[in-house]
Amino acid sequence: MRHMERILVIGGARALGAAVARRAVKDGYDVVVGARDLAAAEVLASEIGATAVRVDLQDESTLAAAAQLLKDGIDHIVTTGSAPHDVRATELDRDKLLAAFTAKVIGPMLVAKHFAPVLRPTGSMVLFSGVVGWRPGRGSLVKGVTNGAVEYAARHLAADLAPVRVNAVSPGVVDSGAWDRLGDKKTALLSKSAEGTFVGRHGEVDDVVDTVMWLLRAGFVSGETIHIEGGARHRSA
Repeated sequence: MRHMERILVIGGARALGAAVARRAVKDGYDVVVGARDLAAAEVLASEIGATAVRVDLQDESTLAAAAQLLKDGIDHIVTTGSAPHDVRATELDRDKLLAAFTAKVIGPMLVAKHFAPVLRPTGSMVLFSGVVGWRPGRGSLVKGVTNGAVEYAARHLAADLAPVRVNAVSPGVVDSGAWDRLGDKKTALLSKSAEGTFVGRHGEVDDVVDTVMWLLRAGFVSGETIHIEGGARHRSA
């Protein structure tokens, strides 16, 4: 009898990570919600029928501890972490720059370090990039470089961890709740984003979650970055 596949969703207590965790439970996975804020992870886990563990991509010791807790085996890891530092080059803060790279690139590499021994060979990792990696613009230097680096991280981790599959998803502007902080300006942002795609709309949470869930089952796909942005990276900025 086939075992229930276990998935660890890092950054799973909020936004797109929480949406992935919810769908994974619905689809029959044994879900572990990993987050820096363990209390928030436990609240969501209790709500959806999952378990929770503290995972802080900025703190390697939490990765080692989580891997030890899950040492009986895990099938998939999805990491959605980010630490935005949206400033021009002249305003860069070194600590925030390092935090951004850790969340997107260094952290997932350290996740691979600690979880490789417990990842089943038929399993996978899914990293999160973003369209800004392919659309340079003022004020998006850090976000652009870190997101672009995720593509290379996925390729090289796929080679290093094989046969475990490693892929990345690269969403465009998605109405995930992350933009609610803009208040009335959110509508204008989403409208402008829609105009910058081939399909004439901004992204929805299900666009991203559907792709992540497909990648978990796509046994012949590895080392790839899947773009979920309606063609936005092909449009002129």
